[in-house]
Amino acid sequence: MNRCSCGVRIIRQVGVTVAMVCVFVSTAFAQQPKKYEATIESLDMHALPQWYADAKLGIFIHWGLYSVPGWAPLVHPEHDFSSQDYITSNPYAEWYLNTMRLEGSPTQKYHREHYGADYDYYNFAPVFNREIQKWNPDAWAKVFRAAGAKYVVLTTKHHDGFTLWPSTTKNPTLPADRQHASRDIVGELSAAVRHQGLRMGLYYSGGYDWTFVPGPIRVSADYETVKPQNEAYGKYADAHMSELIQRYRPALLWNDIDYPKSGHPLGIMAEYYNTVPDGVIDNRFGVKHADFVTPEYETLDKINPKKWEECRGLGRSFGYNRAEGEAETMSASDLIHLLVDIVSKNGNLLLDVGPEADGTIPAVQMERLQALGDWLRANGQAIYETHPWKRAEGKSVEGIPVRFTQKDSSLFVILLGDVKTSSITLKALTVAPGSKIYLLGSEKPLAWSQQDADIKIEIATPLSGKYAYALRFDGPVS
Repeated sequence: MNRCSCGVRIIRQVGVTVAMVCVFVSTAFAQQPKKYEATIESLDMHALPQWYADAKLGIFIHWGLYSVPGWAPLVHPEHDFSSQDYITSNPYAEWYLNTMRLEGSPTQKYHREHYGADYDYYNFAPVFNREIQKWNPDAWAKVFRAAGAKYVVLTTKHHDGFTLWPSTTKNPTLPADRQHASRDIVGELSAAVRHQGLRMGLYYSGGYDWTFVPGPIRVSADYETVKPQNEAYGKYADAHMSELIQRYRPALLWNDIDYPKSGHPLGIMAEYYNTVPDGVIDNRFGVKHADFVTPEYETLDKINPKKWEECRGLGRSFGYNRAEGEAETMSASDLIHLLVDIVSKNGNLLLDVGPEADGTIPAVQMERLQALGDWLRANGQAIYETHPWKRAEGKSVEGIPVRFTQKDSSLFVILLGDVKTSSITLKALTVAPGSKIYLLGSEKPLAWSQQDADIKIEIATPLSGKYAYALRFDGPVS
C-alpha cells in the first residue's frame, strides 16, 4: 500500500521476490525503440535509466502559497492516513486550503486567529510573490549538492492550482494576478540545479486541482469525488504537462493523485520519453506503467525487485510548518539509518524540505542536510552506484543492526549504530581466505577471523565519524 504525497491512500502492487533482483540492471538504451507510442506495451519497453538506479538520494521541495501561513497541527506522527481525524487535523501544511475550510479544525482556528474568518486563501499570492524576490536558486542548488543529493524534484503545481511557472495555459477560475508565481521558479531552479551537476525533476498534481473542483475533502469518500474529471480539466492538465515537458525537459516526471480520466496519461508519457529518453515516471498516474513505485512515509521490509522511492519530509509535513522544531524533525542518526536501509532494499530516498515563503530553508532542516552530506562524503562509496546483495539486513553479536549493499566485487556492510567494543562479530557471514576488509576512510585493512558461520573483525575504537560505519569486503562473501 502506497500513499500519495498529500495523505490519500493509493493501492499498488509491490513485488518482493528476491530472485527478481536482476531487473534493476538497465538494458542499453540502444535497444529501446526510437519512438514510444501511447500504449502500455510500448511504454513498458522503457528501461530504468542507470543514473536513477545509481542516484539513491533526491531532494523534494514543497513550496507555494501554503508556505505563507506555513502551519499545521503537530499530530499524526505515524501518518495514519485512513483515520477521519487525519482529514480534520492534517499534519501536512500544504493541505492548508483544505483544512482551513473544515469547521472546527485546528487549521481553521489558526487561520481565523491570524488572518480573519473572511481572508481568502488566494490573498496569499501577492505576499508569496513579494517574498520570493528574496529567493536565491543557486544557493538552494549548492545546499542540495552538498547534502549528497543527485536529483531534485520541485512541486510545480500543488492541489491549490497555483503554478510555479508562468504557464501559457490560463486558469479559468483564478484572477490573472493570482494564477502563478511572479518568477519562473521552475526554470530558474532547473538551471541552477543542472549547473551543480544534478538532475531536475518536476512534480505536478494531476489528480487534484481545487480551482476546478474545490471540495473541501471532509470524509474519506471525498478523496475520489473531489478529483476533477470533466473534459476541460483533462485538456488543462494535458496542456500543463506538455508545457512542462517541452519547456523544461525534466529528468523525472512525478505526477500525484492519479490523472484525470478525461486526460491522456499514456500520450503524455509517450511524449515525455520521446523528449527525454532517459527520464523516469512515477506510479501515480493511475495507469499500469511506471518506472518506479512510491511509498510515502513508509519503508519496505524486503528487497524489492521493482525500483522504489520513499518520499517523506524531514518532519511530519512536506510544506513548511512553523510549528515544527527539533522534536518533530528526524534526528541525523535516524535520517542516515533510513537512507542506508532504503538503499539496501533497492530504493531511493526522496527527502523533502519545506522552505519558508522567502525561500529560507528552516535551520533545523539545514542542520540535517549538512549532517547527511558530511556522512555521505565519508561513506558514499557504500551508497552510490550500489545494488542490493542477496539479503538486505543482518545483525552483529553485539546487537548492532547492519545493512548490506554491493558494488562490483565488493560487499559493503554498514553498521547502524556506535561500536563500543574493540571487535565486532557479524552473524552468518562467511568470507573467503585472503579477503581484505576495510573501514571506509582508512587504507589499512582490518584483522579478521572466521568463527564457524560468523566473522570476527578487530576494530580500533573510538571510531572517527558518527551515526553509521561502513566496512568494505574485498573478496568472495557468502
